[in-house]
Amino acid sequence: MRPLGLLILERQEPVVGSLRCDANISVRKKGDTQLGTKVEVKNLNSIRNVRRAVEFESRRMSEMLEQREKIIQQTRSFDADTGTTFPIRDKEDADDYRYFAEPDLTKFFLTDEFIDSVRVSIPELHRERAERYVSKYQLSEYDAAILTEEKRFADYFEKIISRDVKFKPAANWMLGPVKSWLNENNEEIDGFPVAPEILAGVIKLVEDGKLSFSIASTKLFNELLKDPTKEATEIAEEKNWSLDTNADNIENLIDQVLNKFPEKVKEFKKGKKGLMGLFVGEVIKLSKGKADPKMTNDILSEKLKS
Repeated sequence: MRPLGLLILERQEPVVGSLRCDANISVRKKGDTQLGTKVEVKNLNSIRNVRRAVEFESRRMSEMLEQREKIIQQTRSFDADTGTTFPIRDKEDADDYRYFAEPDLTKFFLTDEFIDSVRVSIPELHRERAERYVSKYQLSEYDAAILTEEKRFADYFEKIISRDVKFKPAANWMLGPVKSWLNENNEEIDGFPVAPEILAGVIKLVEDGKLSFSIASTKLFNELLKDPTKEATEIAEEKNWSLDTNADNIENLIDQVLNKFPEKVKEFKKGKKGLMGLFVGEVIKLSKGKADPKMTNDILSEKLKS
């Protein structure tokens, strides 16, 4: 099932400081040439709510088609709090809409020069930005599409990478911990309390091997949400969360793990190399997330050779 990109905005008389519009939405099965039954969502008061209403209606009608239910042509309203629509009245056919030509609209003509001047003044569009993320930042098309879905979300991402943070880790944080928090709290990126420069500091701690991703994405992230004014390094030092890079400490933990799993050690030496993940994971768990993963892997490799 694929939503049909049919969206008609009808300008209405604006109230002071407000502009409202209606969105007409229909869906049809992929390959069908005939347009589906139209639903009109009335009095949408922002571009964001237009998008939310269209997305909700597209899903609702697609599910109805998949269940072989009949879609009724009707007028609906949008509930911004729940992100859902509800019916106001049914309309049997086009005559119920009272369509008529507007005789007083003045004809106008746009010159190529005017169109070109408008075109160069338009900021980077969604598709262009997504293509740049793929070509310049080497991100996947999926990551680029999600990152650029909303302009302010993409702006936040670009503020992070402007602080010398690598593109892929920054994308992973935006699409992981940040996106999860926004979804759980029904917030947009403007409502996210942690400034991009602060989050960039968290990502760099992980990149530089000073903090594990596990601790950074859970414990440190949660602390910053409570007090966004603090620096990431400040909290990590206060909580003693920095990675342990002391080889003797890590070797001691590794010995404990290998002694705990003698049979697994034998299996590893017989060729079951996938057990390395188990050993590393157990060491990290024993260290409460503080053992440096790279150092742990290196020391383990040496020990298991003997």
